[in-house]
Amino acid sequence: MANSLFALLSRDWAGVPVALVAAGVGGGLVGVGAAWAVALGGLTVAFGAVLLAGAVRHLMLVAREGRENPPPGRLVDVGGHRMHVLAEGEADGGPTVVWMPGGHAPGQDFRELHTMLAARTRSVLVDRFGTGWSDVGPFPRTTAGEAEELLAALEGAGERAPFVLVGHSFGGLLVANVARRRPDLVAGLVLLDPTPLEVIAFAPPNRRLAGMRRGFLLTAVRQLFGAHRGSGGRAGQGCAAASIFAELSPSGLARVGWETVVYDGDLGDLPLVLVIPRDLTGGEGVLAGARDAVEAERISRFYLRSRVRYLAASTASRLVHTPEGTGHDFPHEAPEFVVGVVEDLVRELRVISR
Repeated sequence: MANSLFALLSRDWAGVPVALVAAGVGGGLVGVGAAWAVALGGLTVAFGAVLLAGAVRHLMLVAREGRENPPPGRLVDVGGHRMHVLAEGEADGGPTVVWMPGGHAPGQDFRELHTMLAARTRSVLVDRFGTGWSDVGPFPRTTAGEAEELLAALEGAGERAPFVLVGHSFGGLLVANVARRRPDLVAGLVLLDPTPLEVIAFAPPNRRLAGMRRGFLLTAVRQLFGAHRGSGGRAGQGCAAASIFAELSPSGLARVGWETVVYDGDLGDLPLVLVIPRDLTGGEGVLAGARDAVEAERISRFYLRSRVRYLAASTASRLVHTPEGTGHDFPHEAPEFVVGVVEDLVRELRVISR
């Protein structure tokens, strides 16, 4: 039921029929003739008219944004839907780097990192379905499904293995899944503070995380009816994020765990660089619900230990700490550092391949 709703709301035109239905219901009430029905019907018709105006505004903004910002890369067919792939730079005999931002953000979120690295090697940005210039795609959105879609998009765009996959946060979980499925295509992984699923299954209840899914859906509804500032964006991104974030709950994880979790040893001897902050800088909010200092210390220890769990996924893993004072968002706080870490791994792999 939820995914049917997401599929409907993700269509930018969906606000128009919803508004017309509201106006039609109001017209029907007016036709009843009773005073209360006329009053309620008039309000409903007016509400429908406001919704319709907002829905038309949204469509106009989406059309204008499409004209002013054409896709910089290629639109590749993946399962009957178009996925946007931007590839630049030359591999020069080394692996191609594929970036995956955190959350359910478009590839464009890492454009600065991509541009810096593309001057030195082959670099690729991919918009997951429902983001950037890609189509909305099918529902439900899942990490397992997006791992397969990413591989199909790279193949469709003509990008050749081997790849170094670089993923941040939720994007780190995604690229680790890609590597588990197709280790023959992956030369190495750089995981930028990737989402450890232990924190979903076993951490104290996180109201912020639970509220994020509702927030994504509300954002999509506001966009559909033009109730947003600026150019807004497409409703599909909020719906896609709301769909895939269903995994980020204890019950959701239990449902998809075997297909989603990367377990100890799953990646064999694949070179893996885990890049994490030394402390909870920027994430102190996780301690807010602690009952006392003892529990606060336990929560802090839990999060810091969970952060390193991906090291056990490969026998060729190593740990790199981010610059002092940076937190979970370090790819945007210290882009030169991140590009340097990725470039170091690419350089090492070039030497090995020769």
